[in-house]
Amino acid sequence: MSILKAAIIGGGHIADQNHIPALKNLADQVEVTAVCSRDLQKARALADKHQIPFAYDNAEELFGSQNKPDLIINCTANYLHYPFTMQALENGCHVLCEKPPAITAAQAREMADFAKMKGKILAYNLQLRQTQEYTLLKKCLESGQLGEIYHIKADFVRRRGIPGWGNFTNKEIQGGGALMDLGVHILDLALSLLDYRMPDRIAANTYDFIGKAGGKGLMGNWNAESFEVEDACFAHLSFPDNVSIMLSTTFALNTKSEKNVNLQVFGTLAGAVLNPFSMYTEIAGELANIKFPHLQETDIQLANTTAFLDACRGESSNICNAEQGAILQEVVEKIYQSAQR
Repeated sequence: MSILKAAIIGGGHIADQNHIPALKNLADQVEVTAVCSRDLQKARALADKHQIPFAYDNAEELFGSQNKPDLIINCTANYLHYPFTMQALENGCHVLCEKPPAITAAQAREMADFAKMKGKILAYNLQLRQTQEYTLLKKCLESGQLGEIYHIKADFVRRRGIPGWGNFTNKEIQGGGALMDLGVHILDLALSLLDYRMPDRIAANTYDFIGKAGGKGLMGNWNAESFEVEDACFAHLSFPDNVSIMLSTTFALNTKSEKNVNLQVFGTLAGAVLNPFSMYTEIAGELANIKFPHLQETDIQLANTTAFLDACRGESSNICNAEQGAILQEVVEKIYQSAQR
């Protein structure tokens, strides 16, 4: 098996704590050769920390070097996902891009179409797909144990989890708030259960009451005066075959739990809850609750990076691919449009 050369674009926390450690754990498949950031000192510091040989402050120099990578991990801010992904694809690289796919649906569609034209893999780091619970949920669905799904309740809710650092409340940089940062994760899981069909009706509401008012934060204190995004989004998605998704995603909500990330799936033969995974059905004429107490925790970043490398080699993979990313971004855009009416 040939060793692929990888480069990181974006020198922040997600590269340092998630992507580079995962790549380092896959040294038999991939070698991290470079870090690129607009701040050369930052790029050099991150490269030195992880014993990566090259650092750049210019992507053109990265792609023009003798150490040109085979693949790019795009860890830039949301508004930079599109230009750096397109540049990497133009230079013949596969791309694993952080979520969300882009700022707009048009950008995500162009990225998907361009990747297909160039014959390269474009995928997104929606790593909640890799949990043991979701893997088992998919197996139960595919084996027919749930019957036909007709409703999904999808939640990614924080009580007071507005990040007190970074650009998470800047609309120009992020494109949105809770939906863009958190909701895309759980929406990806729900849409994947439905084979990524497009809804034909969306009714949504967004709110910013807590974000603009300020208050106690559980993830640092945020600046209420510069809060520009939604702190809560609630949406009902209806599909042509009378299937529905109810999505709730919040940075801040006056609720009991500090954090709730879950799916509730309702099928004609059984229902299921993702976390902790359990099923609710009828067996031999009696109601039955089925639990799975022996599921093991998975390093989901390592698993998602492995899935990306599998896709790059033309092997079977459950990574969120470019087409799914384009559909996801279109659904996100339609949710925002519905909320503005």
